[in-house]
Amino acid sequence: MEPLPMSMLSSRHLTRRNLLKASAIVGAYGAGLGIASRVQGVRDAFAAPTPLQIEARFTSAMLDGSHDTKKMMSFALPGQAAAMAPTIRMRRGEPFAARLTNHIDDATTIHWHGLRIPNAMDGVPFLTQPYVYAGDGFDYAFTPPDAGTFWYHPHCNTLTQMATGMTGMIVVEDTKDPVFDAEIDLNLRDWRLGDDGQFIALFKPRDTARAGTFGTVRTANWQVEPRYDAPSGGFTRVRIVNTDVTRIYTLKLEGAQAVIIALDGQPVPAIQPLDLAIIAPGQRMELILKMPDSEGSEARLIDIRPSTPKTVVSFRATGASLKRDLKEVPPLSPNPFDKPDLASAQHIPLVLSATAENGAKESICGTLGYSFWAINKVTWPGDTPDPTAPLAELKLGKSYIFDLVNDTPHAHPIHLHGMNFQLISSNIRPAVPLISDTYLVMPDEKVQLGFVADNLGDWVLHCHIIEHQKTGMTSYVRVV
Repeated sequence: MEPLPMSMLSSRHLTRRNLLKASAIVGAYGAGLGIASRVQGVRDAFAAPTPLQIEARFTSAMLDGSHDTKKMMSFALPGQAAAMAPTIRMRRGEPFAARLTNHIDDATTIHWHGLRIPNAMDGVPFLTQPYVYAGDGFDYAFTPPDAGTFWYHPHCNTLTQMATGMTGMIVVEDTKDPVFDAEIDLNLRDWRLGDDGQFIALFKPRDTARAGTFGTVRTANWQVEPRYDAPSGGFTRVRIVNTDVTRIYTLKLEGAQAVIIALDGQPVPAIQPLDLAIIAPGQRMELILKMPDSEGSEARLIDIRPSTPKTVVSFRATGASLKRDLKEVPPLSPNPFDKPDLASAQHIPLVLSATAENGAKESICGTLGYSFWAINKVTWPGDTPDPTAPLAELKLGKSYIFDLVNDTPHAHPIHLHGMNFQLISSNIRPAVPLISDTYLVMPDEKVQLGFVADNLGDWVLHCHIIEHQKTGMTSYVRVV
């Protein structure tokens, strides 16, 4: 069976019933061990939420298990001891507010990846908001329309800030969701570290012009091969986000069985067994893992890409078996989605290619100094006050189709801000009608993605291999 195309884990015995009872919006990781705390961020009234205080700050962490890595950057709650950015919890259809305060030397922002929110809240300098300079703040307020797994990261000096730690998970809860026996959130990412555990060059130009520069240390929740306990024979909801700047994972489960219930924050058309699943930077996947029945038995999630298998995380069964059956896993409630009218849809060509252009404009928000990639032969000039014209101007409520062609020998996870699209066709894979905001376009693939322009504003479209984004493979569409 081919790996599932994804166009589109905190551990305690936490059920959704307990989470809802606590009315918590933040699962903050304690002591860097991925243990979810529902103490901070408790709200008494969802209608008028107190803004969540989020700090961009410098930190350090023992990423390789032996050395304390310095000069890291992360998001944190006031008083939070853990270095890793907290998982932010929201509820579908209920107001959310946060204030970002910047304590790092760089200007920064927060982009709420995958959330269909007002354009002014999207976190892209110049297009949607000003930079948040050191010592300044910015107020975000929106109501998430979709339940599922999402994430947040800066859209300013993106490679440096993300590669040194500024990525965190978002869980938008649905009060109608089924209750499972445990929930584990996994933030997957690499780090470019030397033998002393300190950062080495975050990219190599030669690699940037190819698949990207891979990290030297692979982690889940900022740990090398962590292990989490879950009830024997029970259902564990595993939320996975690939927040890496480069690595595309091909995941396989050993020692247990699991089914996929959601991709990129959207319930799948039909629940399906996990065989192999590809998850690229920016993408998300939700599994229901049926834990082994024997106490002490372990299951492992393995990345088999590119050639040497690598354990990402392991799960250990505890207690007497609950004897669940994967045939009993209920589907998730769908999120709202306006299906495009394919007969009347306007086609928008998108050609991904390399470029012979040299150099890149300097900007406050950082440039890698190279131009290697382009969309429709146009190289994004960087985060500047004078961006290029929009790729296309769209009419609110009208249907469109991206005719996306990858003319390069490398895969590109293309992410659209602010809106969702649906896979219509592909020349190399079955056209499962998945709804998503991030699609992994394979080499020589020609794909059609249909959507309704249902969100006003300027919405960025870019490759989520961040080196590709920062060296040209970026544009935006304008909805008016």
